Amino acid sequence: MSLNKQTLFDFLEELDKEAKKPMIIVAVGGTAMTLVNAKPSTLDVDFTIAQGYDEFSRLLKEIPHGFKVDHYPDGVVFTQMLPDDYVKKSKKIKKMKNILLMTLDPLDIIVTKIGRLNERDKEDIATCIKKFHITKTQIKKRAKQVVYVGREENYEINLNHVMKNFF
Repeated sequence: MSLNKQTLFDFLEELDKEAKKPMIIVAVGGTAMTLVNAKPSTLDVDFTIAQGYDEFSRLLKEIPHGFKVDHYPDGVVFTQMLPDDYVKKSKKIKKMKNILLMTLDPLDIIVTKIGRLNERDKEDIATCIKKFHITKTQIKKRAKQVVYVGREENYEINLNHVMKNFF
């Protein structure tokens, strides 16, 4: 099932109706790209929860939604830990009663996609570079600030692949 921007808003508005605590939800990956109009839809939903992780987890269990939702604690995206300034660099998308929805900065979308770097990630990286005019220097600098959990050499290999093949 592919999810467009309106489907994502509808989903979060349902969660917001039942929320009892404030949350700051930062869209990552394809979800973020959909919300910043870099792609029309996403296959799944991915968030890092800057505030209210336990509340978001509770709501996901209680409210049926019918699609895959991955959520990570503050600053964690897949197998990476973003620098502390990621929320400050993120873009506000929508304020609801209890949910503040944001998206990762396009540069942070790129550096988090480098960790896995499958074919869809490569397409998304190319789209972000082109649409948001991201430079090689920007990516290298930001990638040095990301903590990769696992074999760090893998991240470095993927980063080098991006530098060689996208510029």
